[in-house]
Amino acid sequence: MTQPWDPDRYLTYADERARPFVELLARIPATSPSSVVDLGCGPGNLTRLLAERWPEAAIAGVDSSPAMIERARAEVDGIEWRLGDVRDWQGSADVVVSNATFQWVPGHLELLPRLAAGAREVFGFQVPGNFTEPSHALREELAAEEPYREHTRGLQKPGSHDPAAYLEVLRAEGFEVDAWETTYLHVLPGEDAVFDWISGTSLLPTRAALPEELFERFADELRRRLRSAYPARDGQVVLPFRRVFVVGVRKAARA
Repeated sequence: MTQPWDPDRYLTYADERARPFVELLARIPATSPSSVVDLGCGPGNLTRLLAERWPEAAIAGVDSSPAMIERARAEVDGIEWRLGDVRDWQGSADVVVSNATFQWVPGHLELLPRLAAGAREVFGFQVPGNFTEPSHALREELAAEEPYREHTRGLQKPGSHDPAAYLEVLRAEGFEVDAWETTYLHVLPGEDAVFDWISGTSLLPTRAALPEELFERFADELRRRLRSAYPARDGQVVLPFRRVFVVGVRKAARA
């Protein structure tokens, strides 16, 4: 949650990163909520879709990154942008959503009941579920090698759970739950496309931990390993990306 987010780098693959949020939003049944909160709103480009879906609702976005909130405030009007850690959020709204955020929150499975308690009608989120894939495993293996490990020891690592785990947590809180997973096959240009993808997300803690000259050495070797794991064909790389989705609806809201 403390890595130095770069909105420009993160938005390099804005269309691909938006697809899970669009799918999540399509499965949220709320018709006319008065208030909607986006936990972990990032640069606000997707929170804008909430305002388009529910133009009469009061929309708020919360994010712990000053750079992301600054970008959101500069580019998206009509939404209340709040700088804050989602772990500290104690508000309420008819609809509470979160997109690709909880994987950065250690122990988030135990946090979900408190966050979901703030959702009067619907609590929906999606998280990556690809943490055993080479895009993550190769980075972690290299970071554990010399001369990097003295700098990267104890770094924050993203993580998530299977849909069934989230379903059980929200059912216990009185929600009717729709939980599923989707694996996207992102076709990306360039032989270093996977490296460029993770540069905007999971590589950030490593980048921040390593001295600049050492990071350049790390990056060169990681590119080489990723090219081998994700070989380019006709100038394109296929990146399989599993996502986990959860939509919980209050039983009272169904009545």
